[in-house]
Amino acid sequence: MDDTPELGHLNGPQRLHLFSSCQYADKLLSEVEAVLVASQSKSPFPKFKPDISPAQAKVVQDYIARMRAQMVRILESEGVPIPEPHIGSVHAIRVTLGFMDIAFDECRPKRMAGYGALAGTAAVEIAGLVDEMQGIISRLGSYLAQGQSADMEERLRRLEDGSDITLVKTLERTINQYGLVEFRPALGIIIDRLESDNFEIAVFGRVSSGKSSLLNHIVERDLLPVGVNPVTAVPTRLAYGAEPRAIAWFADRNPEQFGIERLAEFVTEQHNPANVRHVTRIVAELPAQRLREGVVYVDTPGLGSLATSGAAETKAYLPRCDLGVVLIDAGSTLTQDDLATIQTLYDAGIPASVLLSKADLLAASDRDRALQYVAGHIRSDLGFELPVHAISIKEGSSHLLEKWLDTEILPLYDRHAELARQSLNRKIGALRLGVEAALKTRLKGSGPRGQSGARIDTNKLRDLEKELRTAAGKIAQARTGCLDTTDALRECADGIIRTAANNLIDAWDSGSATSDDLVKNKLEQAAAEGAAQIASAIQAVARNAGSVLAKAAEDLDIENMPERDELLDVLKNMPRFDLGNLEIEAGPSAVASLLGRRWATARVERRIRSQAGEQIVDAVVTYARVLRVWVRKTFTDLQEQFDSYADVYRAHLGRLAANKPGVEDEEALRDDLAALAGAVSENAAPESAPGTAA
Repeated sequence: MDDTPELGHLNGPQRLHLFSSCQYADKLLSEVEAVLVASQSKSPFPKFKPDISPAQAKVVQDYIARMRAQMVRILESEGVPIPEPHIGSVHAIRVTLGFMDIAFDECRPKRMAGYGALAGTAAVEIAGLVDEMQGIISRLGSYLAQGQSADMEERLRRLEDGSDITLVKTLERTINQYGLVEFRPALGIIIDRLESDNFEIAVFGRVSSGKSSLLNHIVERDLLPVGVNPVTAVPTRLAYGAEPRAIAWFADRNPEQFGIERLAEFVTEQHNPANVRHVTRIVAELPAQRLREGVVYVDTPGLGSLATSGAAETKAYLPRCDLGVVLIDAGSTLTQDDLATIQTLYDAGIPASVLLSKADLLAASDRDRALQYVAGHIRSDLGFELPVHAISIKEGSSHLLEKWLDTEILPLYDRHAELARQSLNRKIGALRLGVEAALKTRLKGSGPRGQSGARIDTNKLRDLEKELRTAAGKIAQARTGCLDTTDALRECADGIIRTAANNLIDAWDSGSATSDDLVKNKLEQAAAEGAAQIASAIQAVARNAGSVLAKAAEDLDIENMPERDELLDVLKNMPRFDLGNLEIEAGPSAVASLLGRRWATARVERRIRSQAGEQIVDAVVTYARVLRVWVRKTFTDLQEQFDSYADVYRAHLGRLAANKPGVEDEEALRDDLAALAGAVSENAAPESAPGTAA
């Protein structure tokens, strides 16, 4: 008698074995599917011969579906549950991309050198090749990481209520339909600007000049801490948000979101002395009416003799605002720090507005004389005219502030919005031309030709691609060199002290008076030499990258190219070395003069080390760490800007070099080109409504 259990009455181990067998069979079926896909793949490294006909492939797929359906029924009849998948598809793809990134990283010059010396410019080209591929991998990974926010179609749908974006929508659909992924970064920038059009107004001034009080009054909330001692440690942005919240970014860890009632923990000297938390950026969002139109106000650390290391943050931030507001306390007077701030804004081409704060302390006649006094000093000391306005937040005098906001700020914002709109329209126009060129190349399919139709030599195409790759390689090399410089900076406190001592001797020989500020300035200047090398290296490689991009665009007859010095924008907001409060007695003496320069220099070095050596070492190490983070971010920004153009040119080069007839439907391509032209005539320049971006 057969004692084999009947179907449907398997024991536990038997059911598990059946499940494992079905699971393994399904894995093998997936491999069969992979063979079908690979046999029709356009991969440059084919694994299988394309010797299966479409009809055969269809039959195989039908049998696969049949076997899978049958396996499911068998498992169900035996009561074997099929578990839900626990690994996300996005996660699996991102992990695979990580392995791809590692594979290309193993091709970097320092690793390739293990297989033999790299000849000529091969190291630069290999570095460029690796960055080129890792850049594509990174962009795909970033796209997947964004989740639903990466859905450009949905983002544009949300913008429809506020602006006419017909052309942008047409561009998005065309890019998506034809897989023109090289245009996605440029399209993303355009959508970002459509979503956010902020006008950044930074408020500068000496400690206790009333900056925080002024901003609290503007947003109608006691948000920013105020006090007679230095309060603000880092620049604090106030932006519109539907719900109150704050976000902090750090040099050494991930961003943190928190309630705005905790703002003082991050922005005040009391809770964050000398910015020991290494906060690099703070944004407080709240539903304030004056912020609704896209104006962002920035409270900066105070300047002057009472200011702490936060003053360095203020000086570093200066070139980034759209308008600089300099507050001068009516109970005080105009100082060199105030004039230096105004001069820096002027040199950066940033409009400045000078306010006499706490004007309620003065009688009307005294107020007028104070305004004339400040304006006169700006004219005589700086050489240009700048109006000065009296303001107050006190009841009975607050009309002065309202008048300034209405007559000075709103017109500037309107003008800024118009300039931003013009800039955006240029970017949209350049993107349209690039997409049109890509479609026309596919339509002609008889390359290699430029956009104008003129034939391009294939050797020239290869040279252009090599130039782009070499420029990317130089960016990679410069990044490595700058990071090495920041590492070396950590150990150079002794060298900074030695250089500062020599510079002090020179200053005293020329008759400069001894002061704490003089010693501090010489130390900061010595530390700044390493940073200057980094800035110079970035500037050089950015200029080279920009010129290579411009040449490639010209040779390919593509109008989408970077504006002059556009890539140099990454140099903004470079951290500055600052020692904070420093008290050193290191003046010259008659004995020093008698015994010679060498002895005098050594004596100054010893005195600096004995009085502030530990403070200088700590400041140098902290600065090196912050500077390293900035270098990484700056080169990331530079690489992204470069790739946003270079990827378009590379893709165009690839299409031209393919020299194959287009496979797309000619009629569909012509229809899409006509749709782009129609969108331009219908909306040549998309206008932005208030609250959206221009």
